[in-house]
Amino acid sequence: MDRNIIHMDLDAFFVAVECRKNPSLKGKPLIVGGQSRRGVVAACSYEARAFGVHSAMPMYLAMQLCPEATIISGDMEAYSQMSHEVTEIIAYHAPLFEKASIDEFYIDASGMDKFFGAFKWALQLQQQIIKESALPISLGMSVNKLVSKVATAEFKPYAKMHIVSGDEQNFLAPLAVDKLPMVGKQTATFLYDMGVRTVATLRDMPLKFLVSAFGKNGVSLWNKAHGIDDTPVVPHSEQKSISTESTFEEDTIDVKRLKSILIAMVEKVAFQLREQKKLTACITVKIRYSNFDTETKQVHVPYTSSDHIILRVVQELFNKLYNRRMLIRLVGIRLSNLVHGNHQINLFDDTEQDINLYEEMDYIKHKYGSEKLVRATTLDVSKRVRMEMNMFKGKVRKNLVN
Repeated sequence: MDRNIIHMDLDAFFVAVECRKNPSLKGKPLIVGGQSRRGVVAACSYEARAFGVHSAMPMYLAMQLCPEATIISGDMEAYSQMSHEVTEIIAYHAPLFEKASIDEFYIDASGMDKFFGAFKWALQLQQQIIKESALPISLGMSVNKLVSKVATAEFKPYAKMHIVSGDEQNFLAPLAVDKLPMVGKQTATFLYDMGVRTVATLRDMPLKFLVSAFGKNGVSLWNKAHGIDDTPVVPHSEQKSISTESTFEEDTIDVKRLKSILIAMVEKVAFQLREQKKLTACITVKIRYSNFDTETKQVHVPYTSSDHIILRVVQELFNKLYNRRMLIRLVGIRLSNLVHGNHQINLFDDTEQDINLYEEMDYIKHKYGSEKLVRATTLDVSKRVRMEMNMFKGKVRKNLVN
C-alpha cells in the first residue's frame, strides 16, 4: 500500500496574521521584521515580493526596493496563538499529524483511499482551516514528506497539488537544486560551482562522488534527488522547555572555568533550539552549592535562538546568582516559553551579519558535528570537564504537555 503523506503550509503566515488583525493591510505591500536599517525581513506579502523583497533580506535593501511598503515589527505571541488554533483544527480531523514548525504540518493519511479518498479529504481539511481561521493555507500530497513539501512550496499560494505515486522523480527533475529541503545557500553555491543546477543533474551524479564532496550529507542529497524519503510522520506533542546541566566530579570555585562551561552549554542548547526551528522567550540559570542549596534566576526576553543573545543573559544571571563565593557542584541552563520560528530571522535583534554567521556555523556543525566548532573561550576547559558535559549530551530534557 502506498503512503499518502500530506504537507500543509500556511501562506505568508506572519503577514496573513497581521492582515487578519488589520484587514486594511490586505492587498498592500507589507513587510514584517526589524524596523531599523540593520534589521532583516522576517516575512513579506506577495505584493512586496513583486518588488523583489524576500525573507532574510536586509531591511534597508527591502525599503529601497519597496519604499511604499508598510513595515511591522512583528508579534510572535499572536503568531504562536494563531498557529495553535490551526493545530487544534488539524488535531480534530487528522488521524496522525506532525507539527513541523509554527506554520507547517505533515499528515499521514495512508489507507484513507480505501474509504474516502485521501486527496479529497485533504482538500476538505484545507477549506475547513481557511473557513475557521481566516488564514490562507497550501497543501501538497505524495508518497513521502520530501516530495509533498516541495510540491506545496512550488505551487503556493493556495496550492492544491497531488504528485501521484511513481511520478516523484519526474516532478523533481526540472527544479533548481535549492528547491530541495535543507539545501541551504552554502550547499547550493557549492553545487552551482560544480555546474549542478537542477535536481535532474544532481540525480545523475554518482553516490560515491557526493559522499566524497559532502560527507554523510552526500547520501541525503542523493536520496532527495531521487525522491526517496522514508521519514515517518511523528505524532505531535508540544515541547515546553530545553535544558541541560552538569554536575562536577569535584566541587569548584573557579569562576573562569564555570563561565567557560556555561558558554559551551549555551552553544549546545542554542544549536538544538535552531535545529528544532524554535525560539525561546525565557532563560533560566541554576547553580547548586556544595551544601546542596540550589538557586535559580530567570528572565523573559524577546523571542530568540541566537547564541550571543542567550549567552549575554546567561552570564548576567550567573553573576547575580553566584554571590556566596562557596564551592559549586552543579550548573544548569533552561530555555522555556518555546514557540516555533525560524532561527535565521529574529524579529528584534538579528542583523544580516548575524544571520550569515549562524547559517555558516550551523552548516559546519551539521556536516562535521557540533563539537567541531566552539568559541575560543571554551578551549581552556579541561578534557575532564568536557567528558563530564558529554555525559549530559543525551540528557536534554523535553517536558511534554500531558
